[in-house]
Amino acid sequence: MGRAMLGTLSTYFAQGGWVMYGLLVFSIISVMVMIERAWVLWKSGTNVASLVAKIRKALVAKKSVKDAIAVCESSKSPVASVLKAGLAKFGKSKEEVEKAIETAVIFETSRLEKWLAVLATTANVAPLLGFLGTVTGMIESFDALAKAGLSNPGLVAAGIKEALITTAAGLIVAIPTQLAYNFFMGKVNKIIRDIEIGVNALLETFADLEATMPGVKKPKTGALPAGAVVTRKIAPPPPGGIKSTPKF
Repeated sequence: MGRAMLGTLSTYFAQGGWVMYGLLVFSIISVMVMIERAWVLWKSGTNVASLVAKIRKALVAKKSVKDAIAVCESSKSPVASVLKAGLAKFGKSKEEVEKAIETAVIFETSRLEKWLAVLATTANVAPLLGFLGTVTGMIESFDALAKAGLSNPGLVAAGIKEALITTAAGLIVAIPTQLAYNFFMGKVNKIIRDIEIGVNALLETFADLEATMPGVKKPKTGALPAGAVVTRKIAPPPPGGIKSTPKF
């Protein structure tokens, strides 16, 4: 049964014409990106509440910034990396702390969104390639019809079959790629929200230390200023196409 299915797929691939090679390349690249992003985003997850609690304990109970940084270094998550950047500027001015956090957020966001543009491009281009195959197949059908007339309908059917195969192949590549893109962007947005929660908690902890360590200048609490940490909600791309990934 497996060999028969492979034989059928190879036959369809050959009948689909040269467009099928382009779709094959896009499908292979998409699968590679999906596997890589799934692994990276899985490792990027963390329990924000637990991480913040450990950092707060190191700062408030032990009065040790070094221990708080060690807690961040024990985690490989983007949230820990951003909080570590803020801790490294502990005792500096409010502007320096915010700048360090902003820079870390931009770096971690770009790392999380790496290669996702490839999935967006594939989901957008694959149906167009399928449509291109449809057009070329119909052109061949009408060309055969012009040469042979209605005496040989098999020649016309071959071109129509090529058109249908490429259309189906384009959708087969695009649909799972679109779903994967939406899923990964949802994960990225969740991690960014976790970063914002962690940063707000860290700044509140800095404020709590003002009373116990008055000799150290610490940033004020409150709402984060514009540009410090930005939470973005990316809606699923419309059916007509996918816009490029937003940047900071």
